[in-house]
Amino acid sequence: MKNKKVIDILKSKNIVIPLYLYKSYSKLNINLEEFIFLMYLYNQGEKIIFDPNTIEEDLGIDIKDVMSIISKLTDNKLINLEVIKNDKNIMEEYISLENFYQKISMLIIDELNNQEEGEDSTIFQVIEEEFGRTLSPIEYEIVKAWIDSGISNELIKEALKEATFNGVSNLRYIDKILYEWNKKGIKNASDVEKNRSQYKEKKEEKLEVFEYNWLEDDE
Repeated sequence: MKNKKVIDILKSKNIVIPLYLYKSYSKLNINLEEFIFLMYLYNQGEKIIFDPNTIEEDLGIDIKDVMSIISKLTDNKLINLEVIKNDKNIMEEYISLENFYQKISMLIIDELNNQEEGEDSTIFQVIEEEFGRTLSPIEYEIVKAWIDSGISNELIKEALKEATFNGVSNLRYIDKILYEWNKKGIKNASDVEKNRSQYKEKKEEKLEVFEYNWLEDDE
């Protein structure tokens, strides 16, 4: 397909293209024309009857181009042709996008993993910046153990703030804070703030009891 044909397709057909797929299609080793063709199939729903003539009419391209792109997408293991018996017990050829869904899901998983790794590296940088020095190998393992145990970066940052507020630049101290918070079921910054408020209220209540003048009350 030439560029003009792609534009004509976009003008004439209501083809929905998710933004993520548009940004990622180059990772599928296909060009723009093949991507538009794939999105046409993607918009057809679950069961896509392999009918080159209908595709030719819908997209306004020669049937030889239809077959060429089908062949390329098959070679790239993005689609495959399956012969299935329909409701009338007649064998029909269908286009399956299962391979495409599998590849896209793997791209999404890889991207999420990369994001998590990026967040983890950031928390190390945050601690080092707060301490004003590079973490030792042992300290690095301590932080990694927090992350591996499921403690969020958000909570680690809150514990770091708590330690800094108390004038302590020590991971063991932060580890103790995280341990105590875990016993109380504190999971995020909101829980931390709630716990601080409750502690402040209890402290004020004790102070009021302590300052009560029993002698004046007896009079």
